[in-house]
Parts: sequence; C-alpha cells; structure tokens
Amino acid sequence: MLQKMRYIQIVGPKNDLRSVVDVLYHLGTVHLEDVTHCVSPKECVIRKVDKEKIIDFSAILIKLGGILSALPKIAVPDSDYGLLEEEARAKTHEDIADYANSLISDLENTTCSFSERKSEIIHLIESLERYQTIIKKIAPLESQLPVLRGYEISVILINREYERVIPLIDENLKKITKGYSELIQFDIDENTLAAITVFPKRLSHEVHNFIYTQNVNEVRMPDEYHGMPFSEIEVSIEKRKELSRKEIISIDNEFMLLSKRYFNKLLIVKQIIEDIIDEVTEYNKFGETIYTFIIMGFIPKKNMKKAKEILKLQYGDRVIFQAISVPHAKIEDIPTFFDNPRFVKPFEFFMQIVTPPNYHEIDPSPLFALFFPIFFGLMVGDIGYGIVILIFSLILYKFFIKSDWMRSISKILLISSIPTIFFGFLFGEFFGDLGENYNLIHPCTIGGITLNRIEIIVPLLVLCIGIGVFHVFLGLTIGIINASRALKWRHVVEKIGVIALLTGIIITITSLMNVIPSDFLYPGIILVIVAAPCIVYGGGVLGTIELMSTVGNILSYSRIMAIGMASVVLAVVANRLGGAIGIVIIGVIVTILLHSLNIILAMFSPSMHAMRLHIVEFFPKFYEGGGKKYHPFRKNTEEKE
Repeated sequence: MLQKMRYIQIVGPKNDLRSVVDVLYHLGTVHLEDVTHCVSPKECVIRKVDKEKIIDFSAILIKLGGILSALPKIAVPDSDYGLLEEEARAKTHEDIADYANSLISDLENTTCSFSERKSEIIHLIESLERYQTIIKKIAPLESQLPVLRGYEISVILINREYERVIPLIDENLKKITKGYSELIQFDIDENTLAAITVFPKRLSHEVHNFIYTQNVNEVRMPDEYHGMPFSEIEVSIEKRKELSRKEIISIDNEFMLLSKRYFNKLLIVKQIIEDIIDEVTEYNKFGETIYTFIIMGFIPKKNMKKAKEILKLQYGDRVIFQAISVPHAKIEDIPTFFDNPRFVKPFEFFMQIVTPPNYHEIDPSPLFALFFPIFFGLMVGDIGYGIVILIFSLILYKFFIKSDWMRSISKILLISSIPTIFFGFLFGEFFGDLGENYNLIHPCTIGGITLNRIEIIVPLLVLCIGIGVFHVFLGLTIGIINASRALKWRHVVEKIGVIALLTGIIITITSLMNVIPSDFLYPGIILVIVAAPCIVYGGGVLGTIELMSTVGNILSYSRIMAIGMASVVLAVVANRLGGAIGIVIIGVIVTILLHSLNIILAMFSPSMHAMRLHIVEFFPKFYEGGGKKYHPFRKNTEEKE
C-alpha cells in the first residue's frame, strides 16, 4: 500500500539552517520541494539560499580520495570506528574543512612522492622483464652476431600481420649504415615478431630516426648494457629487479605505517564530507528571508511525529515544524511511497517496469503479490518442479545477497514455488507423470472431474477464462475507486457501464447455452441495453474500443491453460523418451536434460506471461501512473557501498 504523506513547512532563524539541514539529512524521511515553487510571491518574498556562502568541499574530497587510494585498507573494530565518527560529526562544517586540510597537508606530498616512486619502480621492473624476455630469446644467437664493441643493439617488436615490413627495414638499414648492419628475425609469441638490429654506434641517431618513422615499437637496451655479453646482461637485470622489489617492499611498509595512523581518520572525514556535499546540493531548494529560513516538503505520516519531536528537543520553539494543507496546484507533486508487508515487497520489483502510481491511486503491488504466484503455480503445477524452483531460489538468494534486484527475483520465485507445489498436488504431477507411473501420487478428483491436465483441457480453459473475468472485473472496480478519488465522474460511469455490459453479455450467453436458467436471458439483454449509453457517455468512441479490448483481455487469460499444457506435455515426453531408450544411463541422462530444460522454461515463460497478464490486461483497467517517486533527503547508503 502507499503510505499517507503530509505536506510540511519548517521555519527558523537563518543561523540554525545548517544544523537543521544536518538533522533532516540524518533523519532521512523528508522529501524536499523547491520553496520558491511552493510559496507565492504575493504571500512572502523569498530568495534561494546563496550556495556561495557554503564551503566548497569538492576539492578537499578529491584530495582525500587520492590519499586513501594510495594507502592500504586497515580494519578497525566497530566500537573504535564509532567513537571516531561520533567525535568527527560533532564538528562544524568549518572545523571539518580545517581538519581535512590539516590531514591533507600532513600526507599529500608524502603519499604522492611514495606513489610516484613506486610507479616508477614498477615500470622499471616491467621494462627489465621485457628486456630479459628478449635477451633469453636472442642469447643462443650471440655467436652469430658481429663483435659488439662499437656496435649498438636495438630490438623492434612487430605485429605478425605486418611481417612484410621487416625486409624493407633491413634494406633501408643497410643503406643508412652502408652495409654495416645485421637484422635477425624471431618469434616472441603467436602474435608478435621481434627483429634484432645491430649497427655502429656512430650511426645511432640516423638509425633511430629511421625506425621512428616506420611506426613500429622499438625496445632500446639501456646504455649500461651496450657492449656487454648477453649472459652478463641477464645477471645484471636480475640484480636490478631484486633491488627494485626490495625498494617496493620498503615503500609499502612506509604506506602501512601511515595507514595505521591515518586511514580511518581519513575515511571518516571523507564520508562526512560526502554527506555534507549531498546536503549542499539540496540547498537550492531552501528559501530565506532577511532573518529566517524556510524548508518545505513531504514526509510519510508515520514518520512525522518522530521528526517533530527531534526538532522540538534540539531547537525548542526557535524552529517551527508544522503540517499544512496541500494546495491544489501541488496535488500532482505528492510523492508515492511504497510501504508494503515483507511478503509484498519483492513484487515492487515489477513496478519498476511502469511509472510510479499516482498518490491517489490504489497501490497495485499487493495485487501483484496475490495473483502472480497463483498464475505461476497454475502454469507450472508440478511438485517436483516446485521443489527444484524452491531450492534454486534459496541458492540464488545466498549467492546474490548484495544485489537488490536478484534478491527480489529469488524471493518471487520462492513465493511462487509454494502454489506450484500445491497445484502439482491437485494435478497429480511430480516431474510430469513420473510420480503417477510409480504410484507416488495421483490427480485429485473434484466435483466428479479428475484433475489430469492433459484430459481436462476444456474445463481448464473455462476456469482460466473465469479467472480472467474475475481479474478484469476487479481491475474495473479498482478503476471506479481511483476515478472517484480523482473526481473523474465520467470515468466512473464508463467503468460501471463496462462492468454492467460484460455482465449482461455473460448472462445472456450462458442463458442461451442453458448453463443458467433461461429466466435470466431478458435481464441480461436489458443490462446490455442500459450499460451501452453509460459507456458512450463516459468514454465516447474510445469507450467502445475499450470495451472490445476488455473482451480480448479476458480471452487472453487462456494462456494460463496453454502454457501449463505445454509444460506438462514436455515433462511427459521427457519421461517417455527416457524410458524408450534401451540403455538405462543414457535414458536417465536424456530425461534429466529434458526436465532441466523444462524447468528453465517453467521459471522464465510463466513469469513473463503472469507479468503480462497484470501489466497489459489488468493494469489498464485502473492504473494511470505518472506519479512522483518518494526521494527522501538522506544518505544513499546503497550507492556509497
């Protein structure tokens, strides 16, 4: 159901604005409205709060984030963390800014220099490893290379698809060096080739300029390795890598010492500043006069008493918190706040598909929670499938506990598995006819009809159409209530006319078919005649079209029978096919695979069709939507996490 909302106004001295905003932010129940849109200039001259007077924390937050990203995370007991946070939150905004800046001045230069040095060392190690890989590849070729004294080695890395450029490079190098160069080609990996070039040092500038123009990746050996045998180069590289790793460990130890001392202080200050920034972004909704501030918005009725008591306790009579009547122009702005029992809450997930309900509409979430599992259970209707879906939903909930939407889906499947098992008991289905074949279960008999779905197609179709009539009539009834709340009396007349006309048609047809006594024939015809003008008056031509679509909506509920029939037939085929295979193990595997496929389809297809019956067939009879979602002024905990 939708929670009742109250339109509130908070007025107080300007000096208390910031602290009142803090209280409202941590209270987290007020949906703010722009004051300048709520108060007429004729009533009071109000200007927006000047945000320039508020400290800009953005730069501070960026610097804190940079320092925190450099420091290793340190766990701290909740009790200690709570004390640190309580102490920090007691400070004013100015004190928080000063404290944050003092932490930054203590740490920024140190962490930056450590981070830069560590980055340089990591880059050096990567380069050394690249050199090492190349040296290991070309070491066996050392004997084929000319004497290295007075010569320089350079390695060019080339994608295999550009292999054709290597001969061109070799040819041009020989021209530049007048024949005093060598080029040896070998594979680095499946995608990369390497070309080793050896040339006189005196021509180094010309050679490197030429290689640069070829748009290839050149790996130049450091100067200290020029002229050294490859074996010595490998040893030297290994030593430098070892020294570099030790320096990284030393830097990490320094970071750890800083983190133990500062990390949690920085984290708490960062979180407080994020909260302050969240608050400041809403300051343009507040108003002020020369001496006072004004805050206006909506609050759930159940939270109003607590908010009033907190402000009264902290500010006494200085700050006035009062509920006021909603102006006619603001009625459409009343936010909608879902406040449903735990059983219903998962089904609010489906309400994200449509726009939020209008504040004066009946919340359709409880109706979703009631009918969706029934439709799902009727379509699947198998004890074995219901148990598997139940287990799957519990596993899904456990592994995706931090994901709200996956948690909602798992709960919906869990709830829907219960009627699935119930209808499976009525239909006598346990993995299709497997339970019946082994005399574990049999279809129930009600009113002389054995509920074997394959044998009762017509009665099941009539049942589904009957469910459609009830569901659509319920939607029209709710539509009458919603229209009367919105004072749309023509819509009330139209929907009453549709109900009366459909009722008259049903009475007339069933009377002609001798399902009910023939005495009802003329009352049914009279009802149709009386209802027709009501539809035309309430909806005009569109009302007539709506009537035709309503008949189609009712017939659409036959899909419950059709989807359920497809599911049970596939289950029976799985059992028969598995039993027909001579080799037992293969037969069992085939049966399991087909049942697994059917269970996957049973979770997906019935869900989609049950959802469609609500959103396409049911909702249009009463649901307009277009409401404004309730966004309380508070920390977005989920986003911060």
